[in-house]
Amino acid sequence: MTGFVRDFAEGDRSQADLLGGKGANLAEMCRLGLPVPPGFTITTEACRAYLRDGVVPDGLDTEVGEHLARLERQMDRRLGDPSDPLLVSVRSGSKFSMPGMMETVLDVGLNDDSVNGLARHGGERFALDSYRRLIQMFGSTVLGIEPKVFATALAELKDDRSSVDDAGLAVDDLRELVSTYQGLVLQHAGRGFPQDPREQLDLAVRAVFDSWHTPRATFYRQREHISEDLGTAVNVQAMVFGNRGASSGSGVAFTRDPATGASGVYGDYLQHAQGEDVVSGIRNTVPLSDLIELDKPSYEELLRNMAALERHYRDMCDIEFTIEAGKLWMLQTRVGKRTPEAAFRIAHAMAGEGLVDLDEAVLRVTGAQLARLMFPRFDDAVAKQSLTVGIGASPGAAVGRVVLDAGTAVTWSERGEDVILVREETNPDDLQGMVAACGTLTSRGGKTSHAAVVARGMGRPCVCGAEALLVDLVQRQVQVRGGPVLHEGDVVSLDGTTGEVYAGAVPVVDSAVVRYFDGKAVEDPVVDAVAALLTHADGVRRMEVHANADTPEDAARARRFGAQGIGLCRTEHMFLGPRRVLVERLVLATNDSERDAALAEMLPLQREDFTRILAEMDGLPVTIRLIDPPLHEFLPDLTQLSVEVALDDEQGRGNPTRHRLLAAVRAAHEQNPMLGLRGVRLGLVIPGLVAMQARAILEAAADRLAVGGDPRPEIMVPLVSTVGELARMRQVLAGVAEEVESRRGFAVPHRVGTMIEVPRAALTADQIASEADFFSFGTNDLTQMTWGFSRDDVEAAFFPAYLAEGVLAVSPFESLDTEGVGSLITTAVAKGRQVRPNLALGVCGEHGGDPDSIQFFESAGLDYVSCSPFRLPVARLEAARAVLRGDARR
Repeated sequence: MTGFVRDFAEGDRSQADLLGGKGANLAEMCRLGLPVPPGFTITTEACRAYLRDGVVPDGLDTEVGEHLARLERQMDRRLGDPSDPLLVSVRSGSKFSMPGMMETVLDVGLNDDSVNGLARHGGERFALDSYRRLIQMFGSTVLGIEPKVFATALAELKDDRSSVDDAGLAVDDLRELVSTYQGLVLQHAGRGFPQDPREQLDLAVRAVFDSWHTPRATFYRQREHISEDLGTAVNVQAMVFGNRGASSGSGVAFTRDPATGASGVYGDYLQHAQGEDVVSGIRNTVPLSDLIELDKPSYEELLRNMAALERHYRDMCDIEFTIEAGKLWMLQTRVGKRTPEAAFRIAHAMAGEGLVDLDEAVLRVTGAQLARLMFPRFDDAVAKQSLTVGIGASPGAAVGRVVLDAGTAVTWSERGEDVILVREETNPDDLQGMVAACGTLTSRGGKTSHAAVVARGMGRPCVCGAEALLVDLVQRQVQVRGGPVLHEGDVVSLDGTTGEVYAGAVPVVDSAVVRYFDGKAVEDPVVDAVAALLTHADGVRRMEVHANADTPEDAARARRFGAQGIGLCRTEHMFLGPRRVLVERLVLATNDSERDAALAEMLPLQREDFTRILAEMDGLPVTIRLIDPPLHEFLPDLTQLSVEVALDDEQGRGNPTRHRLLAAVRAAHEQNPMLGLRGVRLGLVIPGLVAMQARAILEAAADRLAVGGDPRPEIMVPLVSTVGELARMRQVLAGVAEEVESRRGFAVPHRVGTMIEVPRAALTADQIASEADFFSFGTNDLTQMTWGFSRDDVEAAFFPAYLAEGVLAVSPFESLDTEGVGSLITTAVAKGRQVRPNLALGVCGEHGGDPDSIQFFESAGLDYVSCSPFRLPVARLEAARAVLRGDARR
């Protein structure tokens, strides 16, 4: 069938591109024979046409009418019929889940006449409650009235009637509220609430289309890297009512705990409520397990349906349901969002249960999730002052200053403050504040509230339902019942696992996963899952994973974290701190004797460092980059030194040594030190420097060989632009090697290669490969030089605007620019291996630990990636996922 509209029974879950995730899953549940209220889906094609042209596409209204008539025949009721009305919900549903970001309108079809028909069949209170909900939702969603206009009117009525919640309002109260809401619509929208049910439906559909471009939805897509071009589907579904008395209710269920991954019954239920009440957090829910006491038959049927869905989807499912007068209805399912802890436990458990194989289990988890598992947690050994306990909705430790609204969270975060966003409940407009905050704390809601779902998606700690907190936006404070008052700016600590909230800053310690990688005994189901999946990943991946390590301590930790070698040892980092003066003396030397003296003092220090690093990595390759210091890092600051010399002269304290130093610094000063005298250029300009470093490396290797070690040094020449530079360096290195081997009486195996970090080197890689045993792509500098800006300077000046405007989806320093920088890499790979087929290829920039970049490096045919020690487990996992995803594409 063609057209813009499909009945639920016409699709399946493979059609998420066309039907959106919600529509595709509704269709799938229909195919499984589950009790789904009937309806139809307006496809994403219709939305894209509407957004492109600014008008509803030709034929859509007619198609909607045809499918609505079919729905009316199924339900034996007509939309808005005064005697027995059919009511429908109108919900968004994009391909990718965007919780709370777009619009929903419930109870469409009610008006001043049909509300009486609904009352005859369901009771007057129920009908009026549904009508006021429609006016409120329609007014804010479709007519653009601020939600607080309706919220204020409702709060004032409840205060006047001394009612703590909506359920305490009587029939006459609700009738008054309906009248008040209709007046507010006329006042703020300049028109009355529409009485034509079809007009309500058409306007609601357009509002859902328009919500694709709301600021919050756009911001969410930018953050989650969701394409702007997808559009949303719209699902029109016959209403079932959870607000039809005590035998009715709505809930959200998970087939496993989305916070921990443990098996069991998890979710929230709210009697006498519609679904929006559950997720909004305006009333505190009860645990799903309580449903067995309230409605055992529905509870048992729900468990059967949950089990069937998990078996069918072979994954944890997130399910929305409604019970209407004892009848269970399944409203939605999807593969549920989960915390990193839950992701690993669920994938591991499902592999053990035979639902998926280990390859699929590895694909079910990500490097980004593993990275979050390595974040610190609170120190159990430290005494903590508990303020209150809520529901641990998203695990992790967060420490920050209390802020009470999203705008303050963003402002304070931008000035460098760590903040905790504290709200009664969050809504989609709080998203930017939640992104800016280290954690979120709410006094209402449960594990399925907006705050919980969004926080889990971001991997941020969240505590919900801390009922002892009274948030006062007027006084800018939070009163803890029976406890102190927290003022905005006070520091609190959140434990998103236990739900505990502490006063002040609680110290944090390494996570259980980090302790495991460090070789400590840890009993933890998450650690067991990580270990099992990483072990399988190591057997799947093709690329090796090396570490960037500059000290023996870094090398030892890297080996514990699974490094198969060192891909980058930066020798200039060995001369920071007290040793910095040695490089300064070398660079500023004015004659051979001064230079030789500086080199002689540096040699034993370098040799000792290399000996210890080679010992830690015994039997594994260690790629040592020759010194590559941007000179401004090792010389006195020109401006400061000039001022000091001028003051000395003014006060009669001038001396020739200081003047000579100033002259030397001026001679070496560069406007852009990242492009100046560094790398191989420094080795060519300063005689003896490369020879000293080579001697230190080879003598260290010889010392290790002499005691039975297995050193595997690789000498890397940085910043090469032309084969002539590398050829000259190889001559120097060969001379030193011959001298060391002659003196020791045995060969010292080693390799010589270069960093490809200058675009010209990538483009002439065939020439350079003739002199290189290996290439290592320095993607940090290669990105700078390809894009023509410095990550230290220009990035901060315009990158935020580029990201906000959508010019870039992500900084090319965070994730590799595969089109530009990636093209240079693939060119260099092809040209280098054309000349030297066994040329070893790796990457040692920060991108070596980035999950998305690792996918590219696998496709480019690199032999290894190198990254910081803490990112090694992430790289191991992602290197395997790259292989598995490549197999799936083939």
